[in-house]
Amino acid sequence: MAKANLDHPTMALVKAAFADIKFKATEFRGQTTLIVPAERLHTVMRYLRDDPECDYNFLSDVVGIDYLGYPAKTLGRFAVVYLLISYEHGRRLAVKVFLDPSVDTSGIEPDPALEVDSVTDIWPGAEWPEREVYDMFGIRFRNHPDLRRILMWKDYPAHPLRKDYPLRGRGERETYRVLDRDAS
Repeated sequence: MAKANLDHPTMALVKAAFADIKFKATEFRGQTTLIVPAERLHTVMRYLRDDPECDYNFLSDVVGIDYLGYPAKTLGRFAVVYLLISYEHGRRLAVKVFLDPSVDTSGIEPDPALEVDSVTDIWPGAEWPEREVYDMFGIRFRNHPDLRRILMWKDYPAHPLRKDYPLRGRGERETYRVLDRDAS
C-alpha cells in the first residue's frame, strides 16, 4: 500500500485481515481508493461490511470505467468501483477492481475475462447499479439475481459506454420509425 493512504483507518484493518493479498491504494482529493484483486473482491467486501471496526453498511454506488486511451498506465482497461460509507464511523471508501478484456471489445460477444462477483448478497441495493454497469460496459456479475439490460433494449447489439463504441452508433438509429406529434 502507498504510504500516503495509511492514514485512512480502514487500510490498516484490511491489510491485517488479508495479509496474503497485495493491495494497492490511491488517494485523490481526500478520497481513498482500495484496489482489490477481482478474485478476492467478494471476500474483502463482506469483511468491510461485517467487521465492526469497518462497518461499511451502505453501498452508495457501483460504477464502471473504461480506461481506453487513458494517458497514465492502469492495471486494466476496465474498472468497477464501489463507493462505500460507514455511518457508524463517519468514513467513506472506494473499492476498485480492474479487469482486462480477453477478446476484441468492439464486437458483441461476451468476454469471460470481464466478469466479477456480484455484491447483491451483501448489499441488495447493488442490483440495479450492477445491471447498469453490465448494460453500458458489458461487465458481467457472477451470482447476480437478475442480470439483464436495464437501460438499453434486450437485443441491443453492444455496450455504448465502451470507448471503442462509435459515437454515432452502428446503424441503430437508421432502423427507428420516425414519430411526429400526431403519431404519438
